[in-house]
Amino acid sequence: MSQYRIRSTGEVKTQGQIRNIHKNVSLPKVWGANVHESLGIDPVTPTAQPEPSGDYKVVVRNGVEQDANGNWVWAWTENDMFQEYTDEDNNVVTVQDQIDAKVAADNAALASTERATRDELLKATDHYGLSDVTMTEAMTAYRQALRDVLQQAGFPQTITWPTKPE
Repeated sequence: MSQYRIRSTGEVKTQGQIRNIHKNVSLPKVWGANVHESLGIDPVTPTAQPEPSGDYKVVVRNGVEQDANGNWVWAWTENDMFQEYTDEDNNVVTVQDQIDAKVAADNAALASTERATRDELLKATDHYGLSDVTMTEAMTAYRQALRDVLQQAGFPQTITWPTKPE
């Protein structure tokens, strides 16, 4: 969606919003420099969102700014992900409390994903456990190692997946 900066006010509007402002003006489908000049607008060029400089930082759009070439581009600002606040029960929730909660939630989500991966690997070898198939010791050990993945030190961030026997 094209955006434009209105020179007189500094407001940023979409092409549709600009058309609404100028309802009684016939405008071409494609806008060039002559349309920009007559409407007193400058095109705003999207720029890539930069990466946050560290953990628990977020980068958000913050209006527009001129680049070194004088073009109007998206502006970005970096903020802390968490701010200390007081909840509805009048308890102070610290930044560290919020970080701890996020880490716990992220770990729970990752553990769930890794358990699903483990379950799929077990499921792929279930047929070796049928009554008419003799499971090799190597396959039995592999399946037990898959079950033991949850007890590995560092789970769910660090997992040493067992190698499936041939």
